[in-house]
Order: sequence, then C-alpha cells, then structure tokens
Amino acid sequence: MERIKKTAKLMEKAMNLLFLACGSLTILFVILITIFLVISGIPAIKEIGIFNFLFGDTWASTAAEASYGILPFILTSVYGTCGAIIIGVPIGLLCAVFLAKMSSQKVGSFVRNIVDLLAGIPSVVYGLVGMIIIVPCVRSVFNLPDGASLFSAIIVLAVMILPSVISVSETAIKAVPKEYEEASLALGATRTETVFKVVIPAAKSGIITAVVLGIGRAIGEAMAVMMVSGNVANMPSLFGSVRFLTTAVASEMSYSSGLQRQALFSIALVLFLFIMIINFILNMIVKRGKQGD
Repeated sequence: MERIKKTAKLMEKAMNLLFLACGSLTILFVILITIFLVISGIPAIKEIGIFNFLFGDTWASTAAEASYGILPFILTSVYGTCGAIIIGVPIGLLCAVFLAKMSSQKVGSFVRNIVDLLAGIPSVVYGLVGMIIIVPCVRSVFNLPDGASLFSAIIVLAVMILPSVISVSETAIKAVPKEYEEASLALGATRTETVFKVVIPAAKSGIITAVVLGIGRAIGEAMAVMMVSGNVANMPSLFGSVRFLTTAVASEMSYSSGLQRQALFSIALVLFLFIMIINFILNMIVKRGKQGD
C-alpha cells in the first residue's frame, strides 16, 4: 500500500514537472521569436529612419532609388481586420446564439459539424475559392476592371474568422448560469429579450475573447488575402488592389537581399508588436469585464 502511494506521488511530481517544462517551453519560444525579430528588424529601421519607415507612403524595394515606407501596409491591415470583424463578429455571434439557445439537437449538431469543417479548411483553399467566386462577383457587381481588392479580402477574412467566433461565443453563452435566464423569463421577458439583454451581457468576457481570436486570425493571414487582394503596394481603398503587412513579407522574401531583406524583417517586427499590443489591450478589457462581473 505504501509503495502504491509513493509511486502515485512520484508520478504526480513527474507530471507536474512535465507540465511546467511544457509551459516554460512555450514562454521560451515567444522570447526567442521576440529576440530574433528585434535583432533582425532593428538595423533596417535605423538605416531607413523610423519615421520614414512607419509613415512613408511609398514602397518600392526594387526601384533604382528604393523606398521603404510601410504606411500603406499598416492601414490596409487595420482596415481589412476592422472590416472582417464588423462583418464576421455579428454573424458569428448570432450563429452562436442560435446553436446555444434556439436550435434543436439535430440541427445544432449539423451546424457545428459545418463550423468545424470551416475551421479545418486550409487558408489557400479560402484564397482559391475567393479568386474563383468572390473576385469575379465583386468585379461584375460593382463594375470594376479588377475584383481583386480590399473588399474581396475583407469578405474572405470575415468567413475565415467565423469558426473561432462561433465556437468560443457558443461556449461562453452556454456557461451563463441557467438561473439568469429563468429569472428573466419569470419576470415576463420574452426569450429573445432574455438572450440579448441578459445572456449575452453576462457572457461578454467570453465574447470579447472570441473577438480577440478573430482579430488574431484576420491580421495574421497571408496566403488567402494575397490571392484576392491584388497584392499591390497602394494606399488602401475599398475597391483598389492593396497589400497587407503579412503579404508584403510573404511575396518578397524569396528574392530579397540586403536592405530589402532587412526591411522585410522589420515589417515582421512591426506586425508582431502590433498583434501583441492589440492582444494586451483586449485582454485588459476582458479582465476588467470579469472584475466588473
């Protein structure tokens, strides 16, 4: 009996050490990536000048007189992410409400399988479907010479963030205590009023987490948006060809050298810091919401 207890304690300590090692490795990877991007990205920023780099409106890395301004990429990434969130979050939230509170078991199971399938589709497939369907539709509907634009990228990104928004929002809504809903119904509120005025406010921290995941997916996507946005370094316009921060790195890294290659690492550093700042701000909002609850 004592041997069994000692063996159990040893196993528990071993598992605790294993979990600690895995958690420490995760932190170590983040630190190493940060150090690598800082070391690789700072030299180009110093040579170009931080103001010219961040606020320059012309990117011509292969011209005789090269220019390395990434303001078009920054604005395009911001506009594209905001547009995807504006379109995707309401649709995803309403779908989560349907799955959690409105649908039957059979219908809900079917829709969840579809959502899981969306989550498993590779981004290049989203880009291919966007090229074949969305880009021609945008071109014909808005009478444009080319449908590859920021608007097409926003639509593709909105679809791509749906699985994250739906699954996390549904989990948050289901986690709301049944007593909240029952008390609201007992006071005379309709089912719809209860969902939108009681359940969703109570699940706001989880819904904000879903938005955080959606932003991370949208701003970090490269392949799909490269295939539908036109991939041209223009200042952003809704129906013009544009280039995102991610696509700027992906499209030129294979043939870059010298200062151009260093500038691409600087873009990656800016993107990394951008995502870190957004996640920090939204996580602070989530924590304040939980403290308020």
